[in-house]
Amino acid sequence: MPRAFLIVIDSVGIGGAPDADQFFNGDLPDTGSNTVAHIARAAGLDVPTLDALGLGAAVQLASGEDAVGLDAQPTGAWGAATEVSRGKDTPSGHWELAGVPVPWDWHTFPDTNPAFPADLTALICKLAGTDGILGNRHCSGTVVIEQDGAEHMRTGWPICYTSADSVLQIAAHEEAFGLERLMKLCKDLAPTLHTMKLGRVIARPFLGEVGNFYRTENRKDFAIAPPSPTICDYVHDAGRTVHAVGKIGDIFSMRGIDDLRKGRDAVLMEHINDLVAEAKEGSFVFANLVEFDSEYGHRRDPVGYGKHLEWFDAELAKILPKMRSDDLLIVTADHGNDPSWAGTDHTRERVPVLVHGAGTRELGHLRFVDVAASIAAHLKVPYAGQGKSFL
Repeated sequence: MPRAFLIVIDSVGIGGAPDADQFFNGDLPDTGSNTVAHIARAAGLDVPTLDALGLGAAVQLASGEDAVGLDAQPTGAWGAATEVSRGKDTPSGHWELAGVPVPWDWHTFPDTNPAFPADLTALICKLAGTDGILGNRHCSGTVVIEQDGAEHMRTGWPICYTSADSVLQIAAHEEAFGLERLMKLCKDLAPTLHTMKLGRVIARPFLGEVGNFYRTENRKDFAIAPPSPTICDYVHDAGRTVHAVGKIGDIFSMRGIDDLRKGRDAVLMEHINDLVAEAKEGSFVFANLVEFDSEYGHRRDPVGYGKHLEWFDAELAKILPKMRSDDLLIVTADHGNDPSWAGTDHTRERVPVLVHGAGTRELGHLRFVDVAASIAAHLKVPYAGQGKSFL
């Protein structure tokens, strides 16, 4: 019985989204953004495994640009996928890859200071048991704890911030504020924000001292549940095992998921490697590697982003020879985050669809939902979601 592996390398866009002019970083539209091509141009990119699967060819298909140094003749099946959901965020991209485009417009907070309405701020204070909050603006997560961490330690007030995404993040010191207290605050706040169609409340714990704060691995996303069954539900309901690696469990509210494995990207690749050896016949492994986005894209670091892509490429090269003859492995992304672009937010881009186990061919232009339909077809499970199999 075949198995399927879906690895989402978070934010590795390839440009060319037809509606990029409708999405902005500040006053600059995302038109012309291209995460992979611009990293290759700015920092160089040595990713022979991804290129052999078709990454360079997918960049050219999606955007008409050539990614410098990515010119291999593909040996995998490759294409470029376009999103229809009105967002350039994690839930939108992952849900649509799983067969469920977002049927509503996400709520976002304005790029003003303060960013949150007074009644929401009052609710946060009530739930946290504090007289106020810090942050209350659009900001990078690492920057906000540098700027407000000392005041947080002095007052005990949670640091609340947002971005162009449909998200409210709350940072707090694990020891001074309390990790369990932070998680309860986010959990209790989430239903109110989900009613507003805000995608996620994210707990962002950190440790350290003033001048040397650092975020920990205890992040947790409290995400709104998908409005209809996803590929995880269909596989699970067919009696197969669904393994979630990384923040997939949070994104899908653990629905249709049997096994959850977390950690930083290096640990997550170890989990994927283990599952290649251990996963039962008929299993589905759904993984997200997030540090491309959180550590390098939002921080606008093309060199670091490129090095992390090269690390992933080397790790992927170790995995592919271990795949079984009837395994399907798809590498894709959920949105872009061009580190050469203005601002710090995601960029609206097409994403690569690179397939091992489906022959050598061009798949052409795809929809995100075609990924879910293809996984269902490969696993031979009943599927009533959107999309058309490219297998």
